[in-house]
Amino acid sequence: MYDFEKIYQPKTIEQALKLKAEHPEALILAGGSDILIKTRSGKLAGSTVISIYGLDELRGVCIEDDGTILIRPLTSFSHITANPIIAKYIPVLGEAVDQVGGPQIRNIGTIGGNICNGVTSADSASTLKAYDAVLEIASVDGIRILPYAEFNLGPGKVDLHPNEILTGIRIPKDSYENTYGQYIKYSQRNAMDIATLGCSVNVRLSADCKTVERLRIAFGVAAPTPIRALSAEKAATGAQVNESLMETVASNAILDVNPRTSWRASKEFRMQLISELSRRATRAAVEKAGGKF
Repeated sequence: MYDFEKIYQPKTIEQALKLKAEHPEALILAGGSDILIKTRSGKLAGSTVISIYGLDELRGVCIEDDGTILIRPLTSFSHITANPIIAKYIPVLGEAVDQVGGPQIRNIGTIGGNICNGVTSADSASTLKAYDAVLEIASVDGIRILPYAEFNLGPGKVDLHPNEILTGIRIPKDSYENTYGQYIKYSQRNAMDIATLGCSVNVRLSADCKTVERLRIAFGVAAPTPIRALSAEKAATGAQVNESLMETVASNAILDVNPRTSWRASKEFRMQLISELSRRATRAAVEKAGGKF
């Protein structure tokens, strides 16, 4: 049994937003893979819950008229991985969320819940950061548009007001067009473990595949929140595709991070992982883009 004070099951987004305005303290239940576990353990016992799980209008992936990819927040990890739009244009996102937990978790866990939890280890977070994702956040007062780069305020804290619900995640066409990406997750176990460190890179090369036109790199568990390595991105822009590119990215990536020591890994080990994973992910992304070393 789950110890809820009250549970509401709205039939429409409008009903859900009205309930959130009336009960700002209420938790939003999407897939439930986090909230239900915490409730059963007693950490969230007695909470009021608004279950949006039945709102199919908050599921799915589509391409809008301007080429923007819209991902609705209740889309499960499994459906992200299998979606043909994601597979064609942003396959690295599908590869990243395919490393979340086991099949049962991926079938019920949602991409919206993954980023709204605000944890730095979220497998979708670094890739969405690296692709300049933009969030659609709704309330009874209207829709607020927020770059995902500004969403994380601290460990487990996000810029989601008490009366708001995440209703969309958008990837602009310019962010994914002609780009190729790679996500690498390092964890203590090969499966069903949260990341000790995650690294997501995407790159756009020149027409002859010899120069980096644009590189984006983001990390999970390299700071209190998922973080972009802007120094590495700047250093790589315009660089030649050769062996020194990886060293440029690796040496600059450590300038923007602030990992901590935990029971999973020391700060020093995470710094080593940041350098090594940035090298490996950059090489793999460049090779996918047609670059040769």
